Amino acid sequence: MKRNATAHWAGGKAGNGTLSTDSKVLSGIPYTFKMRFDNDPGTNPEELIAAAHAGCFSMKLAINLEKAGCVPESIDTSCSITIEGGTITDSHIVTKVKVPGMKKTDFDEQVADAEKNCPVSRVLNARITVDAQML
Repeated sequence: MKRNATAHWAGGKAGNGTLSTDSKVLSGIPYTFKMRFDNDPGTNPEELIAAAHAGCFSMKLAINLEKAGCVPESIDTSCSITIEGGTITDSHIVTKVKVPGMKKTDFDEQVADAEKNCPVSRVLNARITVDAQML
């Protein structure tokens, strides 16, 4: 399986660019340095990484929980990416999971595995932390 995206950039620091994906979910989405570092409205690479990490972690956790014998009713996950000195240093995940009938120790084991083994976690060279709550 391969997934593809493209970026176009024009100019220097004051320039601007667009992001697109083969699926067309992103199609010519603008991005700039101000969107990335000054919190101007719009997306940026770190926000997209946060979305990818939240989604990937949730899917891996769902698979883990089902394999452990408890299908989750819902998984709500957020992710915060920290960039310092031009490097992504941290990815912090917060997840709330409704999974009836599961022991807390088993839940914690599945969360730890998802934290370590979801594909996005495995590609990030950053500290990954997870706060998980079983509802």
